[in-house]
Amino acid sequence: MKITLCATCTLGASGFAGDLAPALEKAGIAAEIATVECMSGCARPSTIAFRAPGKTAYLFGEVTADDLPHLVVFARLYRDTPDGNLADARPLGPLRMKALARIPG
Repeated sequence: MKITLCATCTLGASGFAGDLAPALEKAGIAAEIATVECMSGCARPSTIAFRAPGKTAYLFGEVTADDLPHLVVFARLYRDTPDGNLADARPLGPLRMKALARIPG
């Protein structure tokens, strides 16, 4: 799984990738984490994307450091699905309301 953070937005610029990596590792989730300049989510800044080969990709916006546990839950659920589609988003808590896009794999 690849996770990409917008480095231009507050969350990415704050070094959040350095908080996310150990949280994922502690949960037993292997992921490549990267930052990129501007993901064009400026209407709902602090964007993060999850993608994996053959799976639906997800883009979330208005993400804050408080969403860290929900991002870990999402990463686990995403990893465990064959196609990236979640049958029930309720375990994501407030993160489910921050989804900007689902992009078919």
